[in-house]
Amino acid sequence: MSRVLLISSNTTTDPMAVYPLGMALVAASLEKEGHHVKQLDLVRHLENIFQPIVRTIKEFDPDFIGISIRNIDSVDSFAPEGAWYLDKVKDIVGQIKDLTQKPVILGGPAFSIMPELILEFLNADFGIVGEGEILLNQLIYDLTNKISTKKIIFPTQTPIDQKRFFSPLYEQKLVDYYFDHSGMLNYQTKRGCPHGCNYCSYPLIEGKKIRCQDPDFIVENLIRLKEKFNVDTLFFTDAIFNDHQGEYLKVVERMIEKKCNMRWAAYFRPEKMSPSELKMLKKSGLYAMEIGSDAACDTTLKGINKSFDFDTILTLNENCIKAQIPCAHFFMFGGPGETQKTVQEGINNIEQLENCVVFAFSGIRILPNTGIQKIAIDQGIISSGNTLLKPCYYVSQLLDKDWMDDTLKAAFKKRKDRFFPPEDGYMRMRALKLFGLKGLLWDLVVNFKNPNKE
Repeated sequence: MSRVLLISSNTTTDPMAVYPLGMALVAASLEKEGHHVKQLDLVRHLENIFQPIVRTIKEFDPDFIGISIRNIDSVDSFAPEGAWYLDKVKDIVGQIKDLTQKPVILGGPAFSIMPELILEFLNADFGIVGEGEILLNQLIYDLTNKISTKKIIFPTQTPIDQKRFFSPLYEQKLVDYYFDHSGMLNYQTKRGCPHGCNYCSYPLIEGKKIRCQDPDFIVENLIRLKEKFNVDTLFFTDAIFNDHQGEYLKVVERMIEKKCNMRWAAYFRPEKMSPSELKMLKKSGLYAMEIGSDAACDTTLKGINKSFDFDTILTLNENCIKAQIPCAHFFMFGGPGETQKTVQEGINNIEQLENCVVFAFSGIRILPNTGIQKIAIDQGIISSGNTLLKPCYYVSQLLDKDWMDDTLKAAFKKRKDRFFPPEDGYMRMRALKLFGLKGLLWDLVVNFKNPNKE
């Protein structure tokens, strides 16, 4: 069997430090096949990320080195040049190749979005698109046995389903770090997203078909986290937790039955969720919801191919207030169909969302093989030859971006629970961390007794 070094290349902690769950899942699959695995998380070594790479390669002497790439950039049009992360990953690959000639294999969600371009830019040896638990084992087998293989491995089998999910191989030192810095750990109960939002990369990364873990399997893992690592707060990283099939309700029912007693939060899609359903979610431990509202009026919701309207967002928010569940809504301005009129309509609509937090973004990051890429090309915003490796943003040609940004800043500065640009919110979260506070932190801003106006 082989020695495999897995490196999580993410070094950003905004808005919070997030456990490298993908690395933990791949590590579990490799160990099951008998490989000796070492996990190296660079976010724990921000003062000098290269020192642990050099030390680990010399001490562990791996046969294969896998690098997980979580994000290409920050998807924030206000972000500085340093928020493009691939330059740093390129330096990491270069450092490794100065130390060893062993194969460097790329993977992770960012790599899966544009594999050919990233593999060439980073000068790595191989890459795996999509789920790596099975494909990396197969690639290692082929390379070990000198079986001819392509440089980029695309999924050829049925995606991982309920019977083949792995339990993440959490490590004590990493659990301690993330729980100390963010006050929570993360877990994924399902993969895939069936919705056709024209800007989103989730269907490219995980597929359009939802594949759920068995509720008993999930709860067993959660109980193990609590008993072995003393973890009592989680964030479920599913693309959308409240799936249409209602599988998430089976999970929370089992959490209640098994008395998990864990606090948890997740990403939700705006849907009509009944008071009884929200009550059950809260009973299971739900303490906050991050809602992908995405656009602030019906015109722009339609422009990004959403199947719900703003009234649905408003109703969900009102029901969450009644249930006293803090919510954060995320909105993008400047999408297809956005005009000065819709910007103002969106601001007025957001004003109706009381007792919640709102994060707003200017423009939409254009990613390959998405609907918004085609729209941007058709409208002449980008050329058909633009690789999109460097950040490019869609902003409606029906308005001036500077006017939009100034208008949003003026509107949002009136409220302490409204964040624009995103860095403004991150700065406030960092300030709260200085007082020793942990967790999502934005939920501390919500006050169910009074609207959060200054």
